[in-house]
Amino acid sequence: MPLYEHVFLARQDVSAQQVEQMVEQYKALIVEYGGSVGKVEAWGLRTLAYRINKNRKAHYTLMNLDASPAAVAEMERQMRINEDVLRFMTLKVEAHEDEPSAMMQKRDRDDRRGGRGDRGDRGDRGDRGGRGERGDRGDRGDRGDRGGRRFGDE
Repeated sequence: MPLYEHVFLARQDVSAQQVEQMVEQYKALIVEYGGSVGKVEAWGLRTLAYRINKNRKAHYTLMNLDASPAAVAEMERQMRINEDVLRFMTLKVEAHEDEPSAMMQKRDRDDRRGGRGDRGDRGDRGDRGGRGERGDRGDRGDRGDRGGRRFGDE
């Protein structure tokens, strides 16, 4: 059977437990059609790039599927009906990866670094960036009359 990676986004209003129940429901559907579900990764509640149906965040979930095209089509049909699913995408792949996905690896890297508090790569610029010493600008003098025409003058 073909291999697929399937990602779906659930509304921010639903709980993580309800998302797990949806995953179990779709897993049961795939098994019913003779397929199997490999790795399931819950990426958690993440901010969306743009609002979808008045939602600014969504629960992201990745599922590795080994299923027939009919099973995937039925699962997608049920996701279209479900109001809690904002978006979904299914990709056919040659092989599933055993290691964690890029999203999970990124989360692990952020956890090890200590979040946003560690900014050791900034050198000696401090908190502001490399604007350098501005020094005394001296007296700029009187700006005087600009000598130009104003809007509406003729």
